[in-house]
Amino acid sequence: MASTSTHFSLSPSLKQHTSIPQPIHFSSLQNPKFLHPQSSFSNNHFPKFSSLSKPLRSPICASSSQLMDPFAAKTEPGIPTIVNVDLGDRSYPIYIGSGLLNKPELLQRHVHGKKVLIVTNNTVAPLYLDKVVDALTSGNPNVSVESVILPDGEQYKNMDTLMKVFDKAIESRLDRRCTFVALGGGVIGDMCGFAAAAFLRGVNFIQIPTTVMAQVDSSVGGKTGINHPLGKNLIGAFYQPQCVLIDTDTLNTLPERELASGFAEVIKYGLIRDAEFFEWQEKNMQALMARDPSALAYAIKRSCENKAEVVSLDEKESGLRATLNLGHTFGHAIETGVGYGQWLHGEAVAAGTVMAVDMSYRLGWIDDSIVKRVSDILKQAKLPIVPPEIMTVDMFKSVMAVDKKVADGLLRLILLKGPLGNCIFTGDYDRKALDNTLRAFSKS
Repeated sequence: MASTSTHFSLSPSLKQHTSIPQPIHFSSLQNPKFLHPQSSFSNNHFPKFSSLSKPLRSPICASSSQLMDPFAAKTEPGIPTIVNVDLGDRSYPIYIGSGLLNKPELLQRHVHGKKVLIVTNNTVAPLYLDKVVDALTSGNPNVSVESVILPDGEQYKNMDTLMKVFDKAIESRLDRRCTFVALGGGVIGDMCGFAAAAFLRGVNFIQIPTTVMAQVDSSVGGKTGINHPLGKNLIGAFYQPQCVLIDTDTLNTLPERELASGFAEVIKYGLIRDAEFFEWQEKNMQALMARDPSALAYAIKRSCENKAEVVSLDEKESGLRATLNLGHTFGHAIETGVGYGQWLHGEAVAAGTVMAVDMSYRLGWIDDSIVKRVSDILKQAKLPIVPPEIMTVDMFKSVMAVDKKVADGLLRLILLKGPLGNCIFTGDYDRKALDNTLRAFSKS
């Protein structure tokens, strides 16, 4: 059965595929100069992670303006590390550092009109809303700021809640020069971004993520949207922010469960494209769980560099960007099946990642050492490695059938293949392996 998806392949020699579509393999930190759908390359053709601080030879790339030593990742308060998302005239910076909400100029340079709407929730607002208002208005009396405070939780990521944002924007008579500001975790960022994309057919917005999940993943790359009762994130738009401001001090108030949830996405980057980063995580997960500032700063920065490079190469998820969804097809089925908000996104992705790795092993694409390492690091991060007991094979299949990666009725999956740091996005796999994985992890 030939796959209907478009694929890349990385192998030791430069060669041409046949005209029959072949699975596309992805490996650590692909350089856009060599990214071609009919070519395959060894890892030797791609830059080591540290070279991300330098411009790649293609005009489309992700770069970092300040390199961070992984074992001494210290920045002075208020001095950001900057990772750039290179999308031509829609490029934008990711500011990363401690105390950045105390630097008004960082936000103000990205506000072009006189009106701002902050979208936040009833958990984050008491902690950081006043600080963000001060940052937007300090020395800037011409700017007026409104806010809308939404209920907190994945179960509120829906059209009814989204309408509250539009209600406030219209009541406040905001115009096309206004700026929306997302202050919160992934739910707030996704909803605020979608509202910005739709209000008056598009207004500027800024991301201020306050969770690990949002800081390392969802705030970067312009994916916005809401859930539908039948599936997660099925309604939305690709819409890029003006900037992402990550004040790492906001993690000091993050609950332990939310902290751990975010590390599922950090682990993902190592598995699909950055083996050195995964090995660093294995050695430093305890420091991350203990909120060591240097370890957190490094993990956030390296995650953002990985995400930024992928987005710059494949903004609309035609191939490469889909690999960022390792474990998400299974994970989204868990979130939908148990009810939005019952399991945190990262918890579901963790269990989903174990299932994707199990299926990869059943297909003979990875060895058992990778299976064990994935299980071990997720346990270190206090994340689940099996789905909830309520999940059945039929529940998984019914939700996965409407997954965004389904093409012409064919479910495409992100699976690991080859050494650590390599993955494949394909619909060309033995269906028995999928069935066996589902039966191994859920009731018939």
